[in-house]
Amino acid sequence: MSVSLNWISAGNLEALKQVGTKIIRSGIAVFYHEDQVFAVDNRCPHLGFPLHMGSLCDGILTCHWHHARFDVCSGGTLDPWADDVPSYEVRVEGGEVWVNPVSRRAEGSEKYKHKLKEGLEQNIGIVIAKAVVGLIEAGVPEQDIARIGIKFGTTYGTGWNAGLTILTAMAQSVDKLDKNGKILALYQGLVHVARGSSGRGTRHLLSALPSADVPFERLTEWYRSCIEVRDTQGAEKVLITAILKGIDTKRLSEMMLIAVTDHFYLDGGHVFDFHNKAFEVLVWAEVLQKERILTSLVPMMARPTRSEELHQWQAPLNLVELIKQAINELEQNATQPQLVDESTDAQLSDDTEEQLLQQLLSDKPEQTIALLRDLLIAGTAPAQLAQLVALAAAERIVRFHTQNDFGDWIAVLHTFTYAHAVHERLLQSDEPLLQRAIFHGAASVYLDRFLNVPTAVRPKPSGSTAPTNHQELLDLLDLRQQVGPAAQWVINYIHGGGEPGALLNTLGHALLREDAEFHSFQMYEAAVTEYDHWQTAAGSFAEKAKETMLLACTRYLAAHAPTARELPHTAKIAWRLHKGERLFEGE
Repeated sequence: MSVSLNWISAGNLEALKQVGTKIIRSGIAVFYHEDQVFAVDNRCPHLGFPLHMGSLCDGILTCHWHHARFDVCSGGTLDPWADDVPSYEVRVEGGEVWVNPVSRRAEGSEKYKHKLKEGLEQNIGIVIAKAVVGLIEAGVPEQDIARIGIKFGTTYGTGWNAGLTILTAMAQSVDKLDKNGKILALYQGLVHVARGSSGRGTRHLLSALPSADVPFERLTEWYRSCIEVRDTQGAEKVLITAILKGIDTKRLSEMMLIAVTDHFYLDGGHVFDFHNKAFEVLVWAEVLQKERILTSLVPMMARPTRSEELHQWQAPLNLVELIKQAINELEQNATQPQLVDESTDAQLSDDTEEQLLQQLLSDKPEQTIALLRDLLIAGTAPAQLAQLVALAAAERIVRFHTQNDFGDWIAVLHTFTYAHAVHERLLQSDEPLLQRAIFHGAASVYLDRFLNVPTAVRPKPSGSTAPTNHQELLDLLDLRQQVGPAAQWVINYIHGGGEPGALLNTLGHALLREDAEFHSFQMYEAAVTEYDHWQTAAGSFAEKAKETMLLACTRYLAAHAPTARELPHTAKIAWRLHKGERLFEGE
């Protein structure tokens, strides 16, 4: 049977026997070995080294760079970290060798999903990167890709961790990024999930209580009681019972977060923030993942630091008692008869918002707590107050002076991401007990006040020509400690009429081109989300609030750049391999 017209000639068989290997167009390496002819992609699927420069012995083709081994017939690898190499059908007719340029290997989305699971299980970055590239190029929705990581991370290990938080944050930020940014965002998130969960045992769930007839209110009491005494096993059984009882996500989140806010600012805000991320995942995760996602939060409740037990929360001023008193007054007010025409969820004016913002940033916490209490009693929407606490926390980052200890960046970051998480939850819940978190966030903003001493000057537009080349900002972040110049570039861009979406994409790339640590991912996602919330408001106050979010994000990322950038380098190699590019000039 004659070969198809689209097959490629590899030349004379006798000539191939003499040289042993030959490269033909399309980057295919043809080998004569053990009286047979074989053809594989010439690029090692690990990092692209030319396979024709390797060695072939006993049917095993070995790449000489990292010694990855492949079955020359099928292309299958003996080393999972290298991935299989595409192989091609070969025919010999009339003494001439012909190669089908279409690989034997199917590269559908299911294949890439399988490779992603393997990469997660074995914690192999290049395998994860290639799977993400293949899935994105195949048109698989970003959140479908993230679901695979969420399932893996909540199945193995000890519970919800930083990797799952990073993946969730990045999956929710992909709409701000171009294709390259989407790949980097998912890849970075998935790599951190693998690092946090691979090699660890399966997390086995406890069983529910035998009867599901227990009222939800009683389950809530039991859950809070278990968490109070750090009985995570009892808490898990109660939680699973509530889930199997069919309790909706909103009430489940309130049950769990009431227990979280029974104590102040647990673990520097991480506990509330991690809970928020898990509830955000539930919006797009598979229904069957609900038990694993929510129960993954329970282990962190075993030993969290309760901030009301810390010295700085009690002396020289007892913030704990001030907040408890304000909460008691709110509860007493809630029991009073309300006037029929009394307004609820009243919106604050720009002037009142500015007044509250300045009060939150002041050194008079008694007045701050009293003002928050009074505004809640007056019917102000709790979510709006939480939004202003998040804004005040972002302002602390904008005013954070680089003369501070470098580690203190994380202190102001924690307050901001905590306040953002509280804002997100109060947008979804009207549970009065969750309003306690507003006061906890405000107290943390107050405690961070000395990190604004000296106060960094908020940048102002320079009046020069507004920048338009986003590479200028990225170039600044190639240098260390460019916090001031980067913020100045952004303020000039904003006031020069620069397109915000393009800036958000650039800031995303400033994050994702680094080997960023956990808090930088939190910073970007929280700032972008809060920016979007202020987009729906009108007026000069909202415009300044959006500016604050962009400046806070820029300053934090600038302070933590540059890094070694090994992770994005791996992702770049994966994408170039997928596109069929040659990675070595000598090929």
